This record gives sequence, C-alpha cells and structure tokens, in this order.
Amino acid sequence: MMKNILTYSLLLMLVAAARAELALETPVIEVKAKPVDEEVTSVFKFRNKGSKPVKILSLHSGCSCLKAELDKTVYAPGEEGSGTAVFSLGSFVGRHEKILQVMTDDPEQAEWEITFVLDIPEVVSIEPKTLQWWIGEEPTEKTTKMLILGDEPMKLLKLTSTRENVDFSWKEVKPGREYLISIKPKTTKEVTLGALKIETESKVPKFQRHLAFFSIYNKPADAAATPSDTK
Repeated sequence: MMKNILTYSLLLMLVAAARAELALETPVIEVKAKPVDEEVTSVFKFRNKGSKPVKILSLHSGCSCLKAELDKTVYAPGEEGSGTAVFSLGSFVGRHEKILQVMTDDPEQAEWEITFVLDIPEVVSIEPKTLQWWIGEEPTEKTTKMLILGDEPMKLLKLTSTRENVDFSWKEVKPGREYLISIKPKTTKEVTLGALKIETESKVPKFQRHLAFFSIYNKPADAAATPSDTK
C-alpha cells in the first residue's frame, strides 16, 4: 500500500513538473528598416525548452502595423520553431517597441510576449518641432531648423499655414540639406494652435510633406519666464 502511494505521489510530481517553455534566441528582436521602406519583414527563431508539447492558440498585437504568423501550431519538447512578422511602417521614424502576444495551452505560460524594436532612420529632422508663445507675450519671430539627413538632398518647395494669425518665411542655409523656418504671430492675445505644412520635392510620397507646429497658450503660474521648448 505504501509503495503504491509513493509511486502515485511521484507520478503527480512528474506531471506537475512537466511544462512547456517557449523562448527566443534573444530577449528582444531588433528590426532594422531603410527610410524608404513601406514594409519590413522579420523572421525569428524560438524553441520549446520545456518538457511537454505546447499548442499555439492565437496571436495578438496591440498595433495594426504588426501582422505575424508561426510555422506551425504544436511544438514538441526541444523543438525549434520560426515565425514571420511583417511591419507596415507608414510614417514611423526612430525606435519603436512592438509586442506580439502568443496565447498557448500551457497554464504556466498561457501568454508569451515577443518584443520587437523597430529602428527606422530619420530622414527629416525639425527641431524644435513646436514654437511656443504665452498669451500677452511680445510676438517676436522665432525659428526652427529643418535638416535633411537622408542620402539624397531634398529641396523645400512650399510653406502654408493652417492659421492666418502668423507670418512665416524660410531660407535655405545649405542647398537641399538645411533650412531655417521662421514664424511670427501677428498677435498673442488669443490661444492659438496651428501648423506649417512643409512641401518638398522628394520622390518618395511619405517624405513629400512635413509639419512644424506653433502655439499660443496661457502662461502657467509656475512657468519660467520663457517656454523651454522655444528658440
């Protein structure tokens, strides 16, 4: 009787110890893209390091920009698998973290997260992105710098404003590479939010239009004498 109890207990311990463990080769998957890419694909590897098979139930992403699939639905212990992730880049620039949630039948790993970091080089830099004034402040002219960082120079063709309350102009500092854009409110009596629409000669559609913003706000009581994000 005692032997049967010990055998049964041992079996329970073995069953409890058996589990799946899906794991990537690296903690984070780095995805490099070219500035002109509209879409980029990443193929990644993983392995079931556990002691029992695992079944994939579903894949979910919090971003419509990410679509993914795995090469099969069930992975045996020790088996390697692969997946394919496709990213629609749109107007993304810089580094962006995206999470793929993998739902499994393993209670110990019911949700497995795969982390991707998208790295898309910046082609156009506008700094500062927003020029700001306080209500009642002297409506002085302020400037922002537009730099063309890509392989090809890019000529600025046209500026238009979404608001009539500002005068604006631009000048070319380095042909096709550097521009200074100036904005001056006609008055700072009212709260104003607006943007300058910047058109370029780029042959790539997503680089043909850019935005620089301007705003006039009520000054907070604890604000410094001048806004920190202006020039």
